[in-house]
Amino acid sequence: MNSLLKKILIIGVPLFLQKLLRGKKIYKNIGLLLFVLIGGLWLFLQYPFNLTQQSSGASENTTQSVKVEYSDILSLYNTQRSGVMVSTVGHVTRILKDDNDGSRHQRFLVKIPDSLTLLVAHNIDLAPRVPINIDDQVSIHGQYEWNKKGGLLHWTHHDPDKNHPEGWIMHQGKKYE
Repeated sequence: MNSLLKKILIIGVPLFLQKLLRGKKIYKNIGLLLFVLIGGLWLFLQYPFNLTQQSSGASENTTQSVKVEYSDILSLYNTQRSGVMVSTVGHVTRILKDDNDGSRHQRFLVKIPDSLTLLVAHNIDLAPRVPINIDDQVSIHGQYEWNKKGGLLHWTHHDPDKNHPEGWIMHQGKKYE
């Protein structure tokens, strides 16, 4: 941390608080609010975190969640990796019949910039159906599973049990999760 910022926090904040606590009640409340905000900012800067990554204490069977660029999905495909949370953008090329065995899934094919075609299986028991048409652009965050045809994206919805990284589909400015 910058030494000037440390000096301000160590010397300036106690003096500032001392002056505020002797003032009127409104100034005390404003001072307390500023103190909490500055403290929160300091903590955030001291301990940065990534909302999309699992903590190191997560069990081994949890899904790895990272932001993946288009070319990285091609890399996942080429190395036949599965179980990775990815984000991508693509165009709907085909709308398939729903899978109604077990949990119901809306299914469609999306072509991404790598020229890969991905099957999207969106759980419509947990998330609303996405009103897509052929050639619509969609942004998707979900779990990639390798297959020889390009791959599958699923977990494009919230997890009611909060045990799995959550996914979503963005279509025409609306998020379906």
